[in-house]
Amino acid sequence: MELSSVAWMMSLWSLAIQRTYLCSLVFRVLPNLLGFTPSSLKKFCKDVHPPLTETIVGTLPELPQDILMGIFATLEIPDLVRAGAVCRSWRSAYTSLRSPRQYKLSPCLLHTSESAGDSSACLYSLAERRSYKLTLPEPPLRSRCLIGSSHGWLVTVDERSEMHLVNPITCQQIALPSVITLEQVKPIFDEYGVLHKYELSWLTGTTTRYVPPLIFALDKLRDELHFKAFVFPDTSTGSYIVVLIHNPMRQLSFARLGDDKWTWLPPHDLYCDCIYKDGLLYAVSKRGELHTFDISGPVVAMNVVISIPRKDYCEYLYIVQAPWGDLLLIWRIFEDFNLEPDPGASVFWNTTKFRIYELEASGSKLKEINCLRDHVLFLGHNESLCLSAEQYPSLRANHVYFTDDNMFWTLGFKNNHRDMGILNLDDNSKEELVSSQLCSNFPAPIWITPDLRNMNLASGAAWKMV
Repeated sequence: MELSSVAWMMSLWSLAIQRTYLCSLVFRVLPNLLGFTPSSLKKFCKDVHPPLTETIVGTLPELPQDILMGIFATLEIPDLVRAGAVCRSWRSAYTSLRSPRQYKLSPCLLHTSESAGDSSACLYSLAERRSYKLTLPEPPLRSRCLIGSSHGWLVTVDERSEMHLVNPITCQQIALPSVITLEQVKPIFDEYGVLHKYELSWLTGTTTRYVPPLIFALDKLRDELHFKAFVFPDTSTGSYIVVLIHNPMRQLSFARLGDDKWTWLPPHDLYCDCIYKDGLLYAVSKRGELHTFDISGPVVAMNVVISIPRKDYCEYLYIVQAPWGDLLLIWRIFEDFNLEPDPGASVFWNTTKFRIYELEASGSKLKEINCLRDHVLFLGHNESLCLSAEQYPSLRANHVYFTDDNMFWTLGFKNNHRDMGILNLDDNSKEELVSSQLCSNFPAPIWITPDLRNMNLASGAAWKMV
């Protein structure tokens, strides 16, 4: 009984501390929202809400919903979720933020940790420099590959090489079309009619000679097939599109909300990154080519926009929508790489530089730039992002925050060193992102911008919710 009483008192004490902390956040932001100076804020509290400062932890006086929403929109995701649990009024403001995107959250590093458990993920906040534990739906996250992150959604691959969308904040999980609906994958059943293995053909849009297919166990296909995936809202239909870069030869396939199979986009290959803009899918290849695909109709139209000169040996190219309207095309430059690494070595693939090109909105002019001014980049297996450091004070201007998206290390060498960090574009100096002891190497850490919204599955036939 004594232990129960102590636990109960500690719980109350923890709640009181949390409410005090959250209320202090309110008063930290409130003056700027209302245009008050500290002295005028004191007068406001005295004249309009006399008991406000005395009862802040007790009765929690209700601020107008629009002011609460304005305050909550400035909070990082951990504080936003905490605030939604304080009282009914705050919960209402929190809920109102979940439908339209009225708040801007900075990207967090999602990673796993042995100490957190197999079904948990950790969300590392750059603003707070600490991790928060999230419990995710089955199958265990530590058994999955993470091949993409877009608009708050993770794209995962389980031990049967099947793909799911997971929102780590809302815990909504959606099964994507089966891997056997990809043009290059065929199922192999055993004598009892049970899926036993997969056959992966070397079919490409430019195939000129026959190459025998490879046979993979259910949990091994993902090591060869999956590379990178994206979730794009399609504003023209109010739906979603998932785009997959997959082998052989890093080809493109896509599926819309409600599709029961993947649609292949031949003939080109060696794609590295994609974005979806103004009804067009933009994709960049390792060869330095930028292509667009109009996938709005029954027949896909492809167009070659521009070719980018290669000055260095590197592995990946990114495409980013800049806030000022232009597109950025970015080469990731590696050094100290070794495709047959010494098991005792500590570094296998080392990012040392990013070469950045700016493509004007018209698509007619390409120029190299060496400074992002007051902007930052987030690159890796996530949808590539360019953000304003002015809007996100915890981020450092003219820096690149990058994670490891090299296929050799993320899949083939699951337990090896991860090439990730923060690179200063002024002098190419690099620093550690988080302690190497904090993150498990598999699945590889990935950037995600938390989103409190569920995917709208109300339109027609939807993907299967798990």
